Amino acid sequence: MSTSPSTPRKLIALSFARAAEDYARGLTLEHYMESISQATQRKITLESLDLVHARRPEVQVFNELLVQYRRRRQRDIVQVVPDNMVVIHPEPVQAERSFDIPLQCPIEPFWMLEYVSRSSQHKDYQESFEKYERDLKVPYYLLFYPEDQELTLYHHNGRRYVSVKPNAEGRLAIAELDLEIGIHESWARYWYRGQLLPLPAELQRDLEQERREKEEYRRRAEQSEQRAEQSERRAEQSELRADEERRLRLALEQELERLRAQGGKRRDRPANGG
Repeated sequence: MSTSPSTPRKLIALSFARAAEDYARGLTLEHYMESISQATQRKITLESLDLVHARRPEVQVFNELLVQYRRRRQRDIVQVVPDNMVVIHPEPVQAERSFDIPLQCPIEPFWMLEYVSRSSQHKDYQESFEKYERDLKVPYYLLFYPEDQELTLYHHNGRRYVSVKPNAEGRLAIAELDLEIGIHESWARYWYRGQLLPLPAELQRDLEQERREKEEYRRRAEQSEQRAEQSERRAEQSELRADEERRLRLALEQELERLRAQGGKRRDRPANGG
């Protein structure tokens, strides 16, 4: 059912509610499976931006909230689920099951955040990028690959997304929020007015434990590689010694054969004056 300015708000809400239900029913088990790195990064973002919200209540952050809208002159409802979404609005946003753009007007997404792991390839990030850039024209879009340590912040210039260049501190700035983003100890972390936003003690301990486990895994991998190299060197040295022994044995056999040949010649030579 298409909508027009004269369509009753309740009918619009009903169509979007049905679309949300259909979307939820269509999800496969794979959509509910995410990597530890994705879950950890979403938790870091929520904890950090909650501190920003405490200082600036208009900055509101949402976690895996279904966003729905219609393209112009199209009937079908378009859907996308960012890992995190930020909106700027002085009053609490009423969005329980989905954030329906026509019903939330004039509130619109200000910043979309996505965290990509090798195990989340079911999600079409290129399609999401196009929705944010072409349809919604979301001002900012953050894309982070925890496993590859790649962090990119896009800013919409009115026509398309352009990547934000790092500032003097090597961080990516969102001036409207007094916020900067950068990779710190393998995670996307947030600086508010130049200060790194702290994490709760429990989460910080988890990150430290994960860092120690990664370091231990790296150390063991290096030790295993060193042992393999040492074993390979010993095998090469053993082969060299075997080659040297074969060469010496061959030389000895040749020398013995030469000496035998010389002894035979002496016996065959006639005596002087015979």
